[in-house]
Amino acid sequence: MDHLTPIAPEAAPSLLQHQGWALMDAPHLLNWLNASPEQADALHASWSDLPPDQHLRDGGHYRFRRHGSFVLDNASGQLTQVPHRAHWQPVTYNALHGGFERWFEPIASHVTDSPLWRALLTQIGQLLAQAKPTAQWFIEAHQFRVDTTGGIGRPTPEGAHRDGVDYVAVLMLERHGIKGGETRVFEANGPQGVRFTLTQPWSTMLLDDERVIHESTPIQPLETHGWRDTLVLTFRQNGFQQQS
Repeated sequence: MDHLTPIAPEAAPSLLQHQGWALMDAPHLLNWLNASPEQADALHASWSDLPPDQHLRDGGHYRFRRHGSFVLDNASGQLTQVPHRAHWQPVTYNALHGGFERWFEPIASHVTDSPLWRALLTQIGQLLAQAKPTAQWFIEAHQFRVDTTGGIGRPTPEGAHRDGVDYVAVLMLERHGIKGGETRVFEANGPQGVRFTLTQPWSTMLLDDERVIHESTPIQPLETHGWRDTLVLTFRQNGFQQQS
């Protein structure tokens, strides 16, 4: 697991199969999506309107988020948003926040209707289907802002974890006035791993959730107040995770 050089999207499927993760840089990603930096900035503006996460069990007030669910037909590229639903994970994957339904505010319609949003979910999903062929992806999308209210923010308060899906995509949208936030990716069943810090807006990390665990270290302000904006997409073959 030593390929730290960002790659073009076309190289991601084979690298995912080889080492379980891949890193794409922003110019490659936006060109592949046929998107301009101005379109990317316009989409990112919606991160300034995220409500507080009401479900943090560590007593913190540092996370803001919205959530949405989609189904992608990989053959046709048809992306369908499903009725708003709760986010649920078993405690085996999230010991801190698993085992109960978490209802978050939905992602705004002007975001989910935007061409860049739809291209992101569709093209990344079809790319992942090249690494693991499947007819459909059940996609959950999470807009996150983690800030330094109280002096520290925790991007992954549950610690190093898997998400109980097939693949995870983490897009770095902004780091503002912070230090920390190092990304750590390790083999789920082995000793090897890598550590790096996503700094470039729209740089994208793809993870094979069955093969690797991941976490991001806490952030602290450089001066007064800072934040870290990410978009996290999860892709699962056999339906959404839900309480049985």
